Amino acid sequence: MATVPVAYQGNISASAPDWLNKGDNAWQMISATLVGLQSVPGLVILYGSIVKKKWAVNSAFMALYAFAAVVICWVTWAYKMSFGDKLLPFWGKAGPALGQKFLIKQAALPESTQYYHNGTMETPMAMPYYPMASMVWFQCVFAAITLILLAGSLLGRMNIKAWMMFVPLWLTFSYTVGAFSLWGGGFLFHWGVLDYSGGYVIHLSSGIGGFTAAYWVLRSGRELSQKYPSSEVQTFGSLGLQLKENE
Repeated sequence: MATVPVAYQGNISASAPDWLNKGDNAWQMISATLVGLQSVPGLVILYGSIVKKKWAVNSAFMALYAFAAVVICWVTWAYKMSFGDKLLPFWGKAGPALGQKFLIKQAALPESTQYYHNGTMETPMAMPYYPMASMVWFQCVFAAITLILLAGSLLGRMNIKAWMMFVPLWLTFSYTVGAFSLWGGGFLFHWGVLDYSGGYVIHLSSGIGGFTAAYWVLRSGRELSQKYPSSEVQTFGSLGLQLKENE
């Protein structure tokens, strides 16, 4: 158990553990909420307004479904594949992140302490002063927005039925690999690769994934539809929401 700094001590509630800092926990949840707002309603409105009207509902629901599906997949198996115990150098062991004992304990990343071959500690676990439930939700909204960013490459190219199959598969076999390798104690974490703001795990993976998916969708014969905004007001309003939250 990590030593709690004096400034963080002094909880007067018997139900609050000594390590819990309400300010840290509140800011963690606010940060997660701001990222979530970029996805829903931000990108839902944007995607529904930048395509032709016949694709508007399909495009908006691609973003909405991605967010909802990732939440279910994340707490069922994907969180521990990204931040759980090591299964492979690039993958964690799948498992649910739903148990009460797991969610209310102090957050810890990565799940396993890293050691050199001679047995000395390489990288200790980071133990922030908020519960694991806050960490699970914080990482969930980043996983969700990664899929939604990828969806931007498939607007007007993929119907919602195909997208419903694509989301859990890509989350499981692509996103979790990058997240564990870089953030969860995988081989890139061992090599000292740093990714503070999701440049590799989120932006690079969604960009490459979107480019590849769009290429193969076009190769399959689907005609690319021209994208005329169905609503300029919604387009600029949603862009304003994205830019404001990125400040």
